[in-house]
Amino acid sequence: MSIKATPTAGAKLLTPKDHTLVMIDFQSQMAFATHSIEAITLRNNAALVANAAAGFGVPTILTTVAEKSFSGPMFSEISDAFPGQKMLDRTSMNTWEDAAVINRINEIGNKRIVLSGLWTGVCIVGPALSAIDQGFEVFVLADACGDVSAEAHNRAMDRMVQAGAQPMTSLQYLLEMQRDWARTDTYEMTTGIAKKFGGAYGLGVTYAKAMFGAHEG
Repeated sequence: MSIKATPTAGAKLLTPKDHTLVMIDFQSQMAFATHSIEAITLRNNAALVANAAAGFGVPTILTTVAEKSFSGPMFSEISDAFPGQKMLDRTSMNTWEDAAVINRINEIGNKRIVLSGLWTGVCIVGPALSAIDQGFEVFVLADACGDVSAEAHNRAMDRMVQAGAQPMTSLQYLLEMQRDWARTDTYEMTTGIAKKFGGAYGLGVTYAKAMFGAHEG
């Protein structure tokens, strides 16, 4: 039987409205012991994800653990992208065991969950495996997570992928939200986020625009 291709996106690709982003425990105390990724890179990637989600209107949950008593506030790079949004503070290491978070998950109603945060082997593995067990489709932003060692992070990613989670990167997340440079209403926002947080790719966008007036699309 022949197969006929069509110019349409695959169902496995994310769209801004089909998932809930959960950003977990991007806090000072967690970051102090994170060694699988440099702190500056982690903060940059988290900012890229937060700004992408805010810009595209992705339903986003921001959650902390013991914010006032131990772990400190969420990175300002994230909270600044969602001015006025309430942090859901927990006692549980597994976000999926917190009633306030789950109430919000159910209010939003998306079956796809995208996770990022600290630490990969505890606070990301917990909700990832729990959500998969309850029938959700889970994506993990691998370079917007971190753990106490590269070994801890890598084994946590292995465990989640083996359970069915799909790994992504921060820049991949941003570009998957845009997906077509002909979408002019979000073009400037997407390239602006890339120029600010997209590393060498962002530098390339800036250079092409400044030197040749070039642009994507």
